[in-house]
Amino acid sequence: LWTAPELLRGCNLTVHAIHRADVYSFGIIMQEIVERQGAFYMADDPNASTQGKYEQQNFNAKKVQRGYENDGGLCRPDVPIIDDARYSKALQTLMQQCWEEDPNLRPEFGSIRTQMRQIDRGRNLMDTLLSRLEQYASNLEEMVQERTEELAVEKKKSDELLYQMLPQAVAEDLRQGRSVEAETYDRVTIYFSDIVGFTGLVESMKPVEVVDLLNDLYTLWDKIISRYNVYKVETIGDAYMLVSGLPKRNGNKHAREIASVSLALRQAVQDTMKIRNRPDQKLKIRIGLHSGPCAAGVVGLKMPRYCLFGDTVNIASRMESNGEAMKIHVSPETKRDLEYFTSFILQERGEIIVKVRYLY
Repeated sequence: LWTAPELLRGCNLTVHAIHRADVYSFGIIMQEIVERQGAFYMADDPNASTQGKYEQQNFNAKKVQRGYENDGGLCRPDVPIIDDARYSKALQTLMQQCWEEDPNLRPEFGSIRTQMRQIDRGRNLMDTLLSRLEQYASNLEEMVQERTEELAVEKKKSDELLYQMLPQAVAEDLRQGRSVEAETYDRVTIYFSDIVGFTGLVESMKPVEVVDLLNDLYTLWDKIISRYNVYKVETIGDAYMLVSGLPKRNGNKHAREIASVSLALRQAVQDTMKIRNRPDQKLKIRIGLHSGPCAAGVVGLKMPRYCLFGDTVNIASRMESNGEAMKIHVSPETKRDLEYFTSFILQERGEIIVKVRYLY
């Protein structure tokens, strides 16, 4: 019964509109104080039972929510009769202003306070009540602002984490509940690498030491790849997979970007990477590159993954597994794409067989 009609109807309100809803509640409280009875007190039926009054109050709340009486008028409490003529007209008018259907027509608490001071000169009770209501409204606004800023900070953190796991466009589609269709790319370059002798290396290490090793390596690499137009697809054990040319197409630059980042990652392993508790042991990696068409899409509902599909992925993996330590094994397709640029020197390694394909 104290709740403003717009709140009973479930409207989404701004902070300013909520303040005006509080003004409506204040008007109802004023009527209670003057009548010295509950909200929407039935002055016309003093013989009604207590249960009957509660039922009538519940009915009134429904009419307030609906917004009108059966005769079409607004459902509001009776304007109380005030014995003291000095206060009656001003207080009655102020109550009715507080009950206005349009929140914008209700007075602000500052205006109410000024009117109450003029009506109730020399008394402090109403001043104190209004002061507390004003302070509450002010604190509420500050609290909403503070919570909004905290929410924005947390949303930014969650977005940054999400964008590290999925491409931004894909993440936005999933956030909006839209299905993500697989997309085909005519030309991309894919990078695979792994650690030479990784199985034998980890056999003599504790599990936590293996985690530290991979974390040190991938943290180093993640910082480096941020300087290039490449997308980190995934890591599986000691395997590290990158692609350029998707999810954002970059023309014929994909091979150059992957070749450049490959050189940078290999150099970082050679110059910077150290194995904890094994300072004399050097880490060695193999790198394989291949260029070609590819399909990409999201698979799974729980922990969805952005995956690449196609023969290009398989051949890039074979380039890595058939490569040599601390060398970058490039397929003929990637070699042809790199020949467009003059900044790379390539050397033939001879003929090898990868499944049913002959590569030089």
